[in-house]
Amino acid sequence: MSSRPATTATTAPLRSWLIWLTAAAVYTFAVFHRTSLGVAGLDAAERFGVGSTALATFTVLQIGVYAAMQVPTGVLVDRFGPRRVLTVALVFLGLGQVLLAVAHTYAVALVARGVLGLGDALTFVSVLRLAASHFPGRQYMLVTALTGALGFVGNLAATLPLTLLLAGPGWTPTFLAAGLVTLAFTAVVTLRVRDTPATRTAAGPAASASDVVTQLRTALRVPGTRLGFWTHFSAPFSQNVMVLLWGLPFLVDGQGYPATTASSLLAVFVIGAMLGGPMLGGFVGRRPELRMPLVVTYLVAVGLSWTVLLSWPGQVPVGVLIPAFTVLSLGGPFSTIGFALARDYNPLPRVGTATGIVNVGGFVATTVAALVIGLLLEATGGNYRVALLTMVVMLAFGGWRMSVWWLRARAAVFDAEARGETVPVRLRRHRWDGPVRHGLNRAPSPV
Repeated sequence: MSSRPATTATTAPLRSWLIWLTAAAVYTFAVFHRTSLGVAGLDAAERFGVGSTALATFTVLQIGVYAAMQVPTGVLVDRFGPRRVLTVALVFLGLGQVLLAVAHTYAVALVARGVLGLGDALTFVSVLRLAASHFPGRQYMLVTALTGALGFVGNLAATLPLTLLLAGPGWTPTFLAAGLVTLAFTAVVTLRVRDTPATRTAAGPAASASDVVTQLRTALRVPGTRLGFWTHFSAPFSQNVMVLLWGLPFLVDGQGYPATTASSLLAVFVIGAMLGGPMLGGFVGRRPELRMPLVVTYLVAVGLSWTVLLSWPGQVPVGVLIPAFTVLSLGGPFSTIGFALARDYNPLPRVGTATGIVNVGGFVATTVAALVIGLLLEATGGNYRVALLTMVVMLAFGGWRMSVWWLRARAAVFDAEARGETVPVRLRRHRWDGPVRHGLNRAPSPV
């Protein structure tokens, strides 16, 4: 019997789409706050009098908090429902940005980014858990991709528009207004969001610490969850690192482009993700058996893009940067395949926990890469070609681990089929797949 969290309807009603749109708007706020230092990094360095390593610490702290909170967020969403968690997320996001607006010391700014990271951490898993309750499986991948695309609206607002605001009204008015608007949106979520089509709040039963640990271990033992983690580890970190911190310094300090040109080039990441996400989500929703071959193809394209960028003699032309950034921009859309894997191979009461585990992957990679790049820039006197080799190393490591768990997840699916169980996606066997194990399987069934 399948444990997939499917709804009874084949398509979701308009009301579910409106509820999802309200929740996805929270994610849009979160992405804006998360990526605001991408173009404000140089302003922050001047305002707080810090160098490259200290600047990287802003992002490392925020993303580190985000990554550390993903599994607890999944547990909280399964326990209290996404509506309550989204409301708390908005409060943390708003307060964090207000604190950053008035900060004049590096220590206070670090606290503000930590608070922002906490609020950010509560958003995406909550939106996907909400989608799992409101949408059938065939629409889930599309809704996940659309959520990511809407998030990049916040990213787009944090590129050239934010650059112009920082140059005009300035640091404090810009970030203070952003924080206050975020706090005001809590009223909209409270009034409009429902955890399920039938109930406003769908809280799970109270669980002891041992129950939570058991739930986490069970989700981790599912090969599909591990595959989702390494898929999310490998696909989005190149895009995240460039957008969150090192894209503007690379283009301005490393390549010699003006700040306005660099901000416009960073918008390629946003536009590519916004357009590519829904198209990929719609296609994979119809052909889920192709999702992992597509991920492998994409990772090869990312490796080639970094090879071109880091080996180009002299200044990389705009005509080369745009297609390379377009490829990197698809990291977010491709990473959503990891969430589809978590949903397919876990029952609904465990989807939040499994989604949190998957979401850790990309932000662990982002945190490590951002910090190592900052350290290498300090050590090499600002040599971006050497520092950005970190991207290639991380990509190779993530791709290797992903391939290992892809084979294990495929084996689990074939074993389940041999036992006569229903599987979410039927796969075709290839020469590299191991023999089917009949009878009892030491690994847990993926369905």
